[in-house]
Amino acid sequence: MDKTFSFEDIMDLPSRFRANLINKVSGFKPANLIGTKSKSGQTNLAVFNSVMHIGANPPYLGFILRPTTVERHTYENIREIGFYTINQITTAIHEKAHQTSAKYDRAISEFNAVGLTEFYHGDFHAPFVAESHIKIGLSFQEEQLIKCNDTRLVIGKIEHLILPETAILDDGDVALEELDAATVAGLYNYYKPEHLGKYGYVKP
Repeated sequence: MDKTFSFEDIMDLPSRFRANLINKVSGFKPANLIGTKSKSGQTNLAVFNSVMHIGANPPYLGFILRPTTVERHTYENIREIGFYTINQITTAIHEKAHQTSAKYDRAISEFNAVGLTEFYHGDFHAPFVAESHIKIGLSFQEEQLIKCNDTRLVIGKIEHLILPETAILDDGDVALEELDAATVAGLYNYYKPEHLGKYGYVKP
């Protein structure tokens, strides 16, 4: 038997139950780490499950940032410097990646705290995660305040894209299943995706 919730029912749920339920029902999401560095040189690393494709021409990615009513080191560094990285979470590092969600003091680098390695590409300011198979360097372009819940859509332009050449297919597709990719659903659950099929451009 199905369970049905109205908006009022949802709002009456205990806060942690509601957060788990609503975060989970939208399904599997990409699991990524966003790396930043402050002007003073302090690095930061944080797990995000809200990275999304914005456009390919030119190449833009976005992510949702929770309300800035408390310190958001990732956001503060991005606005201060203008550069950041998005790094794929693999099944091999998913536990370390999740640990970055802890509220570390600004003076503590999550790279050091969880045992992940900073990697730099050329003179790009922001740190990549060496253990990630897909590394994306971005420059901040714009943000949109989402007024209904005070979150922000942060949009960046891809400046650098680093991934194994063997995972890039002839048509530009990427074989994520060969890169040990992890996905996340809800707040705490990680999964390993399985490729089910590939289908051509559909016409009526």
